Amino acid sequence: MSQNIIDTIKANAEKFTEIRHQIHKHPELGFEEQVTSDLVAAKLQEWGYEVHRGLAKTGVVGTLKVGNGTKRLGIRADMDALPIVENNGKAWSSTIPEKFHGCGHDGHTTILLAAAEYLAKTKNFDGTLHLIFQPAEELLYGGKVMLDDGLFKLFPCDMIYALHNMPGLKTGEFYFKEGPFMASSDTIHIEVNGVGGHGAIPEKTVDATLVASHIVIALQSIVSRNVSPFEQAVVTVGCFQSGDAPNVVNGKALLKLSVRALHPEVRKLLLKRIPEIAQAQAQSFGASVEITHVNGSPVLMNGKEATDFGIQVARNLVGEANVHTDAAPMMGSEDFAFMLEANPNGSYLFIGNGDEPGSCMVHNPGYDFNDEIITPAAAFWGALTEAYLK
Repeated sequence: MSQNIIDTIKANAEKFTEIRHQIHKHPELGFEEQVTSDLVAAKLQEWGYEVHRGLAKTGVVGTLKVGNGTKRLGIRADMDALPIVENNGKAWSSTIPEKFHGCGHDGHTTILLAAAEYLAKTKNFDGTLHLIFQPAEELLYGGKVMLDDGLFKLFPCDMIYALHNMPGLKTGEFYFKEGPFMASSDTIHIEVNGVGGHGAIPEKTVDATLVASHIVIALQSIVSRNVSPFEQAVVTVGCFQSGDAPNVVNGKALLKLSVRALHPEVRKLLLKRIPEIAQAQAQSFGASVEITHVNGSPVLMNGKEATDFGIQVARNLVGEANVHTDAAPMMGSEDFAFMLEANPNGSYLFIGNGDEPGSCMVHNPGYDFNDEIITPAAAFWGALTEAYLK
């Protein structure tokens, strides 16, 4: 049966490769995925799915109910691109300036479409399948907006899954991990308010640049001195803005932080210590700070039941040697975490995009999705559906 799924989907590999290239040529940023969602909706309707549009503006959900089974399975793919200039010389390169599918979401959408066609034609399952095409994953809250718009109220799921291609891992092989798999992500802005003045008369000022510099240094003590060495956390000050003239003491400075953790309790600690340190440092210089939590997504936690089930399906599909059950967690983040937070009976997995020398990591201008993995990944979704909704 597993080989039949692979062979059936592989027979249409050229068609779906072309669909992937079509999406790649026309990348769209978060909440702007109108052309992509039009394509997805048209294909799903053509294959007999009930199509719902409008969740999170451009989201699409395709539902296929077969038989009288009561189980409900959800599978999610992301659709959005990145604001990056592509530089890989492929014939299907982006035709939109400064927009680029640099993370492979064009491939993830295509994979789920390939599985959708197979499942609509074979209908070898008994129950309800919800295919969730999500916008704005790169903004790390498109999934949350879908939930806020009623995703699981309208389309309840007993189990949910998603996957991501991963450069550096062997082509077409599957990687699973129970528990925390991807980090939380919080964006924090710290605005330092001092007293500006002439660069030659610093005693009449409160130098916001100096205060911000001390805050940057002090923040580095959180991971080294407040977080256990057995836990993982990152506090990155990615942006430091203050003034533009050499002879001016700046009255304002702005720090932009990216904060990551692999455990919810560590995340809480980071979000507590950052404002404490910033406020104390500023006060010691006679300055003040305004702290804004711009956005945040939780730790991605894979459920045991769903992860174990996915591992068994993958082993049956491609053999035990091609399935890895203790993949290393990543400090990168993924807003499927919101869906797993709402429904913990789910799992997120990687499929290898290739480990050849010179291959690019995602978010690199030279990256490209590996079309060879469309077939095994789509076959996995097909096999998973047939196994769960049997």
